[in-house]
Amino acid sequence: GRMKPVIVVHGGAGRIFKEREEGSRAGVVRAVLRGYGILKQGGSALDAVEEAVRSMEDDPHFNAGRGSVLNEKGEVEMDAIIMDGKNLDSGAVSAVKRIANPIKLARLVMEKTKHMLLTDHGAHLFAQAMGIPETPGEKLITERSRERWKKNLEPDSNPEEFQKDLGTVGAVAVDSEGNVACATSTGGLSNKLIGRVGDTACIGSGGYADNRSGATSTTGHGESIMKVVLARLILYHMEQGMSPEMAADTALDYMKTRVGGLGGVIVVNSSGEWAARFSTKQMSWATVKDDQLHYGIYAGERHTKSVAEALASESEGF
Repeated sequence: GRMKPVIVVHGGAGRIFKEREEGSRAGVVRAVLRGYGILKQGGSALDAVEEAVRSMEDDPHFNAGRGSVLNEKGEVEMDAIIMDGKNLDSGAVSAVKRIANPIKLARLVMEKTKHMLLTDHGAHLFAQAMGIPETPGEKLITERSRERWKKNLEPDSNPEEFQKDLGTVGAVAVDSEGNVACATSTGGLSNKLIGRVGDTACIGSGGYADNRSGATSTTGHGESIMKVVLARLILYHMEQGMSPEMAADTALDYMKTRVGGLGGVIVVNSSGEWAARFSTKQMSWATVKDDQLHYGIYAGERHTKSVAEALASESEGF
């Protein structure tokens, strides 16, 4: 039977500074509308989540692609994952540099190799073999990322303070065929050690998709997310009969009480119910279901518009 497609995106959990709220809201709305456009035309969940994440990688408001935070050496190192709920195929890249859209590379790893995760130099060689143009490192670095990096190098600085503004991006969707998919992409932690890889590139932590239950993409403190394998934990709770919202809250609560970690998740189940939940102060998110767009940043905040109205204001620029 034909499903009504649903897509949910997040622009990262943490603290969103006042002057960046508008841009974050606009960015998740733009991404969700692009992904929904694909679903609306009968496109796959896989294409929709990739497109939504690509849109946010290109948006300097988010810590992914252009706008990624810098490691201790002042470089961008990015992680990304994509997963197909139909056959549990997944592709991921970690610690990649000089690539505008790591999510595209992750998709190619899934479709053109027998592997699931390529890292650093090997990912770079694979990108070259696939004809992906190299983007000069400076092109990915924003003034803001450089400022933050410098601040964090000061002897009395507290990078932990800034870690609260994380901004991994992600998307989950169910298409009209009933297939689910997830995609997640990030620049990681500000001033992280060279070669640090967080949850994003790890299947079951940064994301998971299985047609039998649903799909989820996570954001927040990577090391905590990895300890509890957050994405898979949420789907496990749904397999036990919980709603997406209940499963998300239960898993986030466990992560908080067990390892003191905060984060956020977006979830869709195979029948199209969705959730966007977070234990941090904020998380930018947006969803489209039944041609209605919903979006927000603060707990309890939820704006609703028809897709037609949203697309109209989209074309005028927010």
